[in-house]
Amino acid sequence: MKGDKCEELGPGPKPTVPQQPTEEEEALIEFHRSYRDLFQFFCNNTTIHGAIRLVCSQHNRMKTAFWAVLWLCTFGMMYWQFGLMFEEYFSYPVSLNINLNSDKLVFPAVTVCTLNPYRYTQVKGELEELDRITEQTLFDLYKYNSFNTLGTHRRGRRDLRETLSHPLQRLQDHPASSPARRARNAASSLRDNNPQVNWKDWKIGFKLCNQNKSDCFYQTYSSGVDAVREWYRFHYINILSRLPDTFTSLEEDKLGNFIFSCRFNQASCSQANYSHFHHPIYGNCYTFNGENNSNLWMSSMPGVNNGLSLTLRTEQNDFIPLLSTVTGARVTVHGQDEPPFMDDGGFNLRPGVETSISMRKEALDRLGGDYGDCTNNGSDVLVKNLYRSKYTQQVCIHSCFQESMVKECGCAYIFYPRPERVEYCDYRKHDSWGYCYYKLQDAFSSDRLGCFTKCRKPCSVTSYKLSAGYSRWPSVTSQDWVFRMLSLQNNYTIKNKRNGIAKLNVFFKELNYKTNSESPSVTMVTLLSNLGSQWSLWFGSSVLSVVEMAELIFDLMVITFLMLLRRFRSRYWSPGRGGRGAQEVASTPASSLPSRFCPQPPSPTSALPNPATSPALTAPPPAYATLGPCPTLSSLAGASSSAFSLEEPREEA
Repeated sequence: MKGDKCEELGPGPKPTVPQQPTEEEEALIEFHRSYRDLFQFFCNNTTIHGAIRLVCSQHNRMKTAFWAVLWLCTFGMMYWQFGLMFEEYFSYPVSLNINLNSDKLVFPAVTVCTLNPYRYTQVKGELEELDRITEQTLFDLYKYNSFNTLGTHRRGRRDLRETLSHPLQRLQDHPASSPARRARNAASSLRDNNPQVNWKDWKIGFKLCNQNKSDCFYQTYSSGVDAVREWYRFHYINILSRLPDTFTSLEEDKLGNFIFSCRFNQASCSQANYSHFHHPIYGNCYTFNGENNSNLWMSSMPGVNNGLSLTLRTEQNDFIPLLSTVTGARVTVHGQDEPPFMDDGGFNLRPGVETSISMRKEALDRLGGDYGDCTNNGSDVLVKNLYRSKYTQQVCIHSCFQESMVKECGCAYIFYPRPERVEYCDYRKHDSWGYCYYKLQDAFSSDRLGCFTKCRKPCSVTSYKLSAGYSRWPSVTSQDWVFRMLSLQNNYTIKNKRNGIAKLNVFFKELNYKTNSESPSVTMVTLLSNLGSQWSLWFGSSVLSVVEMAELIFDLMVITFLMLLRRFRSRYWSPGRGGRGAQEVASTPASSLPSRFCPQPPSPTSALPNPATSPALTAPPPAYATLGPCPTLSSLAGASSSAFSLEEPREEA
């Protein structure tokens, strides 16, 4: 550093002093001598507003203090705003952009089901024992006798318990008891699987136990109709799991037995426009314009005449009486590459009514990664897709429940796809699957299984907003000739003709469709723009001012390092450490010491210091080989420069 004084070494040859630069010459890199000089230079030359006031008003301490406090407060406010901006940026907010488009649209897939899984005459042999026990149960519980077989096949409750597991029971009303007894009853192992309500509302249910009968509960219902239907459905599932996979309702496998007419865009449908599958509850289902359709239907015009029109048979002559309690048909609208979930998104069609369903298409594009928890194709979801379709959240949720069913109960639920080498649940093989299923269902509803957490939303979703209108069909004035034509062409010969037919229209309400897309609210460009705006607001400066601040910080660090280095050298390389050090100094020739650590001598024009008044000059220099020889006192001059020079003197031979 400029201005450093160094003591002349002991006896020895005097080193040659290199030519020193004049005042007009400058070193390659120079640093200020003190913090005061650095700060004064920065305030006089910076482009940041307000900094020069700290120097101009230095003779007025009040103004100096005022501007110093104001400058520091402004500096703090700016960086507080910076912190808020960075916090907003790293929270990854999104903006929702809504675009309205108009174009020809691909008509979605439409699935219609019969609401009857099998013709009763076809499965009567498998259901005969269950129907007989159900009739006996209804008679014992409600004294209801409407079946002709009760007179010859009536059995007592004792025979019923021995024949069929999990019998339907009327729960006994518990008399009023003390709080201690009610507490003991609440802690009993025989627990209710339903929410806590008044026990008088729960009358009918059936008992389910685990494998070793150590834990049991009653699956109860407040309505006797619901209890009978759920109990019958539970046993029907066990019977259904024993049927072969090829066992289907052959009579309704033909399209003409369920759908009397089909038209799209005023043109008749063909066999290539639909596909058939069987649902264990909703029966024979037909999907129009599905993924198997080679030429997908396109809608170029909105309106009821430019959509799908179906005439359906809804008679119930051969329905399963204790399972199919609803008349009509079941319909749902979905994408071509999505499975039809009749339970989740379907609704029923009423017989004798024309149902017109208008659609509006909507698309949603989510941002993934840091901006949202979505998946593109489900490959990064920890749930195996059991459906042969693209990933959707419903597909994942159903697959997750089936995986939990297989893991906890050891069998597969018949309403969901079955994994490989896994059997459907049947209490003849898995006697406690009912207990396991209802427990899992309760855990699934409260998300204790974690399916709703595991199954992330897809990044791209296409949905259809439906609205339905109803009208009586056919009308009173036209029903005669309509029924006449149906009887001649489709063998429609039921007595109550209006209860056996329904009409369905599905069409686009308009070809305008809405696209909702997410975009980052704060991008890097926006962040830099906001930072620049805040910097200009508080200091009225630009990017170059930021560089000046960085230069100031760098100079502060360098000056601090040099000062610490000088203090370190003065403390540990001090010559006054004993006679041994003085002897080493005296015996070490000055020419053998390197000169790279010796500072630049002062300008020859400066006045020489008085050796008598400088006690530091009377001490011998350190005896380390890392310190170079210093010039003589006669060549030293007073340091008048306010900067340090990092140039090294050249050593002459």
